[in-house]
Amino acid sequence: MQKQGQAIVNLSGQIVGHIDFIALRKGRIEVEGWADVSQVALVRGTERSSKAPDIQRPDVRHAYGDSIVPTPGFRLDLPFDLHSCFLVCATGAQELSLKIDSFDTSALALMRRRLFLPFMMACMRSIPAYLRWRLRRNPEDRAEIKDQLGLGIETPKAYMTPYLFAADVSEGDKTQTDISAEPVTIILPVFNAFDLLPEVLTRVLCHTDLPFELIVVEDCSTDAAVRPFLREWHKACNPDIQDQIHLIENEENLGFIGSVNRAFDMALGFGHHVILLNSDAFVPKAWASRLVRPLLEHLRVASVTPMSNDAEIFNAPVMCRGIALKEGVCDRIDAVAARLVPDAALADAPTGVGFCIAMHKDALRAVPSFDRAFDPGYGEEVDWCQKVAKKGWRHLGHGGVFVEHRSGTSFGSGKKAKLVAAHNKIVSDRYPHYDHSVQDFIANDPMVAPRLALALAWAAEQQTGKIPVYLGHTLGGGAEFYLKRRVAEDLDKGGVAVVIRAAAKGEWPVELHTKHGVTRGVTTSPQFLRRLVGLLPRRRLIYSCGVGAENLFELPGLLVDLAAGSGSELEILFHDYLPLSPSYTLLDSDGRYAPIRTPHDTWDKAHVYHCPDGRIVSLVEWRRAWAMAMLRADSVTVFSDSSRKIVSEAFPDASPKIKVAPHAVALKQRRLTPGNSAEGKPVIGVLGAIGFQKGAKVLQQISLALEQSGDAQLVVIGYMDPAYPLADSARIHGPYDVRDVPALAQRYGVSCWLIPSIWPETFSYTTHEALATGLPVWGFDLGAQADAIKRASVKSGQGGCLPLDHSTKNPERVLSTILSAHQSYTCPQSQSA
Repeated sequence: MQKQGQAIVNLSGQIVGHIDFIALRKGRIEVEGWADVSQVALVRGTERSSKAPDIQRPDVRHAYGDSIVPTPGFRLDLPFDLHSCFLVCATGAQELSLKIDSFDTSALALMRRRLFLPFMMACMRSIPAYLRWRLRRNPEDRAEIKDQLGLGIETPKAYMTPYLFAADVSEGDKTQTDISAEPVTIILPVFNAFDLLPEVLTRVLCHTDLPFELIVVEDCSTDAAVRPFLREWHKACNPDIQDQIHLIENEENLGFIGSVNRAFDMALGFGHHVILLNSDAFVPKAWASRLVRPLLEHLRVASVTPMSNDAEIFNAPVMCRGIALKEGVCDRIDAVAARLVPDAALADAPTGVGFCIAMHKDALRAVPSFDRAFDPGYGEEVDWCQKVAKKGWRHLGHGGVFVEHRSGTSFGSGKKAKLVAAHNKIVSDRYPHYDHSVQDFIANDPMVAPRLALALAWAAEQQTGKIPVYLGHTLGGGAEFYLKRRVAEDLDKGGVAVVIRAAAKGEWPVELHTKHGVTRGVTTSPQFLRRLVGLLPRRRLIYSCGVGAENLFELPGLLVDLAAGSGSELEILFHDYLPLSPSYTLLDSDGRYAPIRTPHDTWDKAHVYHCPDGRIVSLVEWRRAWAMAMLRADSVTVFSDSSRKIVSEAFPDASPKIKVAPHAVALKQRRLTPGNSAEGKPVIGVLGAIGFQKGAKVLQQISLALEQSGDAQLVVIGYMDPAYPLADSARIHGPYDVRDVPALAQRYGVSCWLIPSIWPETFSYTTHEALATGLPVWGFDLGAQADAIKRASVKSGQGGCLPLDHSTKNPERVLSTILSAHQSYTCPQSQSA
């Protein structure tokens, strides 16, 4: 359900944007449009979803010119509520607020009536799975019920702004207010952690780039060495800054909150913005000005929290997964953070995290202390953030600063877990919407761009060898199976892996896989993609498959760019023949395979590419572009001898680089003997998802021939392209698990297998699945499927290859060959007679 939006007009009456539509989808209010502003936010009470506009809108740029922001499009959403929300647009110090009316009860009632029949149909479809679940309590059956009812969780795409790096922003957009004279008060509560104190204090003194007052509160540490050390350290400080350092020694242990509140009282007297810093936080160079700047340049910002290795929703490389850092790594990660555009690295957040948090002096005056209900610590900053949020203040995460946190020093991991659980309950009771807002932040990750950039900077420090960067697709199949296996092997070795995917609509999903989890973001900018990959100076780019990219002709150039640099390598894998032709199966416009000896005279429309901008690319130009990538490649991997021959003929200069590495297929299936149907007729089995290139039309013709002759039955263990319906006598099982192939073959009485694929496959998993059963396997004489079938038939004397011209022209000849051979397998005495 959706309704039309409205124009966004500034205080001068000028149109600065437009809400294209407001929609209710899957329990969320979505607002989509464009705006020539720096930030847009959807706000309802303390719930807030905000970002810088980050979607390219060529139509808007065409209408309004290049003076507006480069990516004016936005898409925001909040959980559905009957109450209205507001779209807030910010440019500098000016804010515009538009009321967004929610859907009323009558509209909801109408929507429910419209959804009733589809819902009932879904319920009917889910009954078999429900009955199985009642009988077996199998989680797979439960998952099927959820899918049928549309209750599965759909992970939202986290789009990344392409203007994250300062190098991609014009000099005029980098202009910032000089805040070098802006004083701050730093509060550092201390309880034990003696081994960390020297470095923590040294970093504060050496790396703070603003005038500061430092309040150190020693809270009666049980380690007797702490207090004397602080006294001596204070005395040893440069006399010029001794007066700026205030050492408070509690006469009795007040706990973290009591110590901080005592420091707040002093800090409010100084009248500066405040930075609360834990004694296990290690600040980098020039940290203070970057962290405090948003308090000065943005409206109603109560707190700013930097990214860290252990700061919950502000973690990198993986959100909510704390990790330990090797010595010096934090500074190298922060060096990347310092290269980011400050405003592009900011995002509204449901809370701040108190390990290192900058606090606006006016917000602190509004709520001047932490609540003692959270003694001795944990959760108090969340409570403070929610209290000031109710007064109209915001909280920001800052991806342009990275501060190392060695968490748990003060309380110990066991005590911390108990405190967190108890105090989280207090927060949930006081602020019922808070947990949901945190989950919303996690699901949508408005900080994904800086998080992924810093994650890649972290990854660059994790292994001495080259980091694998795979370019794959989003289509599944054998190439995806292989890619997942390679990534799993990388992680098993203790490394990391990056996966870039070619997707529709010009999107490039980027994934960093680590043992801690996966961080994902989506960009539509190839230039931004190059920036991200450039954060890995030692990398091995592996091209797996780019089918699905919006502009396939740009792929080879992108590969060369991503593999640029002396510390980089490029490996090209052939899971299909896209480098040879836009028709990556090498089928022509008539759906037939014929080897392309030379591209110069080939103008078959299947081998001509039409770029999105209207340009027509001949096969000669296509091969020339890919020849550059093949020349740059350090190695070229094919998975069968037939592929090696085809690729060598197309790119003879690359022949020395080509290596044959068949996929590892570890199938230990139960060996079967040829069966028959219940009527005693042979059964021809087919495995897999059968589309056109996999032989859908061939099977359609064979099924029609069998419908008339009745000589055999046809069963597809898998599914068919609905554009090629089979005859009524054929059976289609549907999706299957490889482990179940023998049992399914036995259930249907399969006598032999047919691999009907009409293109020269680079490797055929289904062929190997069929061969593993021990039954005869037939296929056409081309590609990797023929290589495997020939090897097997030589050993067993069963199955074999068929001439390709037997396919749709002569299905009867295909059947005659298969059924004659079946007769000889099952009745050897007749052969001798």
